[in-house]
Amino acid sequence: MGPVPGNPRLALALLACACAPALACEVPDEGGNTPWRRAVAKIRYLPDIETWAQRMAQERAVVKYVLSLDQPKRVGGRCWWPVEVRAQGRTWRRFLVTPDGKAWIEDSAGY
Repeated sequence: MGPVPGNPRLALALLACACAPALACEVPDEGGNTPWRRAVAKIRYLPDIETWAQRMAQERAVVKYVLSLDQPKRVGGRCWWPVEVRAQGRTWRRFLVTPDGKAWIEDSAGY
């Protein structure tokens, strides 16, 4: 039996879907949304982020913290979630946080 005729794009899309779980970060099993809240809080309460957010609030700009669970990165054999700090429709800074919230790094190449 030879190759199955079909749409190569469909085959590639199915392969990507099958591999997606292997690329995703393991979420610590703590119930609820604790890992996601912790990842955002790790960045939100950094002193320079708090100072910047206060300045943005004085300018009446809404500050948003965006956690992208669908775009994890692997760095140094570890999985990291990107967290963007945004205001006025622009990304100000981007960080990578481990799912357990124990480590973070700035991702200057991410935006």
